[in-house]
Amino acid sequence: MLPKWLILHWRLGIVLSMLAAILTPFALNLYINFATQSRRYTEITEVPEEPVAVVFGAGVWEDGSPTPMLADRIQGAIDLYQMGRVQKILMTGDNATPEYNEVVAMQQYAIAQGVPAEVIRLDYAGFSTYESCYRAREIFGVERAVLITQQYHLPRAVYTCKRLGIDAIGFGTPDWGKFRDDSMRFYVRRELLAVVKAVVEVHILRPKPTFLGPFEGMS
Repeated sequence: MLPKWLILHWRLGIVLSMLAAILTPFALNLYINFATQSRRYTEITEVPEEPVAVVFGAGVWEDGSPTPMLADRIQGAIDLYQMGRVQKILMTGDNATPEYNEVVAMQQYAIAQGVPAEVIRLDYAGFSTYESCYRAREIFGVERAVLITQQYHLPRAVYTCKRLGIDAIGFGTPDWGKFRDDSMRFYVRRELLAVVKAVVEVHILRPKPTFLGPFEGMS
């Protein structure tokens, strides 16, 4: 029979471990939000000029057209280009199979609205925020950029790219109030865990992306 004091210590250890597991994602999200606050914009007229806009993939429908979230991200890049705030656009997303191609859908959407094809570069192996940021720096030579994604995702994107060597700012497109509340609750809950993964990746593991390949640049 274990002594009572040992049982109490064991129970206390379990409770503290559970609290840490619950509180750590919230604490890291608060930290990353604070660390990137001055580098995030929600008004497009306030976004400073940068050489490159990086647009993160967000899914396509079965017919190959962008989802509403992705369309908003692309539109942000189109607007910044037409305002003269960016000169090049890097579209990064998932093309893991021939049947699923986020980046070509992104390119076609932008070209249809008057963006010249020659200012757009495609990263077919942006399978995650981390991989997109890593490849943007190592494969496409991006040193400064404005990242375009929804506001809930923007702190992690800016933080990850900054830690991987890109002097990044971010333009956050609308999310709450535009998309369904149940969808946003799902995305925000998922983001809590994604931030923990991002911190581990950029500070501890630094894994190589699924694909690297030769340097391509943005020219």
